[in-house]
Amino acid sequence: MSIIFLLIFFLFLQSSSSSLPPEPEPQPPNAPTVCIVGAGIGGSSVSHFLRTYSPNPIPNFNIRIFERNRFVGGRMATVNVTGHTFEAGASILHPKNFHALSYTKLLNLTVNDPSSSSSSIGIWDGKKFVFKTLSFNCKLPFVQKLVSLFNSVRIFFRYGFSILRMESFVENTVGRFLKYYESLESRPIFETVDSMLQWAGLYNLTTSTLESELADAGLSSLLIQELVTVITRINYGQSVSMSGLAGAVSLAGSGGGLWSIKGGNWQMAAGLINRSDVALNLHEEIESISFLGEHYELNSTLGHSYICEVAVVATPLDELNIQFIPPVSIPKRKLQHTHTTFVRGLLNPVYFGLNVASKIPELVGTIENPDIPFSSISVLKQHSETDKTYKVFSRQPMDDALLDRIFSVRSETIRINWGAYPHYSAPEVFAPFILDGRQLYYVNAFENAASTMETSAVAAENIARLILSRFFGQVPLSQAKSTYGSDGEGLHADL
Repeated sequence: MSIIFLLIFFLFLQSSSSSLPPEPEPQPPNAPTVCIVGAGIGGSSVSHFLRTYSPNPIPNFNIRIFERNRFVGGRMATVNVTGHTFEAGASILHPKNFHALSYTKLLNLTVNDPSSSSSSIGIWDGKKFVFKTLSFNCKLPFVQKLVSLFNSVRIFFRYGFSILRMESFVENTVGRFLKYYESLESRPIFETVDSMLQWAGLYNLTTSTLESELADAGLSSLLIQELVTVITRINYGQSVSMSGLAGAVSLAGSGGGLWSIKGGNWQMAAGLINRSDVALNLHEEIESISFLGEHYELNSTLGHSYICEVAVVATPLDELNIQFIPPVSIPKRKLQHTHTTFVRGLLNPVYFGLNVASKIPELVGTIENPDIPFSSISVLKQHSETDKTYKVFSRQPMDDALLDRIFSVRSETIRINWGAYPHYSAPEVFAPFILDGRQLYYVNAFENAASTMETSAVAAENIARLILSRFFGQVPLSQAKSTYGSDGEGLHADL
């Protein structure tokens, strides 16, 4: 009986195992490797699009990502202030950032609810507020609409039809940018940033300053020197002398419908890497990339060497010391450092010429004045009438003596120095997407046009298409093409 039972049990196991799904085929040991330096939105997007656009259902290449920090996300990061989490780096996304929308849906991420109250805005000239909006903390929708309408009327009376011309300028620029979401049949693969911008009709905006472009569009000097300057100082830490395309992107980032990921935007990078079958090397910095005839050798600060058939740099080279052998040539570029200071406490009303802190707007923007030590101060969270968490942007570090003049109370202070984006100067000169004419690629070459999470994703998608076409000789499958039309309305509605 025991022999018969064992025989039946063996046959049962055999029939059960035959119904299980087959084990995935192991990758061939000689499969080529794509090495990506940088685990921010650029590097993670390259890995995502390489896998998504590959015509082969079974991956026939390896991907390895190197990140010098102990965490992924790059310039997307969060900070904890007395138990509360806030965005410390790239903070906002536009309603028409369709790659970010796609990532959010793909990764099942949650979007932060918009604020239920209208924030007041003040423009500070160093001595007084030259303009302030009304704020009324009420959750009733009709009250919020009345306050919004009142503020719109006040803005119109100050700046006139220039406000409408500014909106038209931004909408026109965003409309051209939407060409980068068109189907792959109608959208070329670009080998240079110049050709990518020219195809979308955006190149000319990089050849002149934002101030010049807005003046040509009919905006008043008052609007440019006040409201526009406030926006560019907040979003890029720079004046209206920055190049026109980056300035237009900055203005687009001040509109309505802006959103972020609950828990931190860095989760987009983490989720894309997790889905892309990637070998991730954290806390390992690449110090040299050498071309050895048929492949690249990457050497790290840990003393390790890696062989890769394709190498992608997805981090700004401006302040890194990666040695390229043979050398590569890219235009010299200065990064704009944004000093972000988080303060829990209360602003000093005397500093702003007021008698009570409650009269200070929730967002204090500044005009271009070298005597003003900060670009903006915004309330992130109100714990009570006398206890708030603020975010301060400045071009230089904020020392304790300065903070003690601006704040009457400080219970916690956290400082972060970001090499956040290029210092824009028209006419812009672009580094090549293909650094050596072979298989060494540079995602951040596009940053001299504009630097955002979405522009990094757009550049990364183009780099992935370049790799698939130039190295693998592959054309992406039609079903792997963009899941949204040229206007992306399907995804926007889903979100």
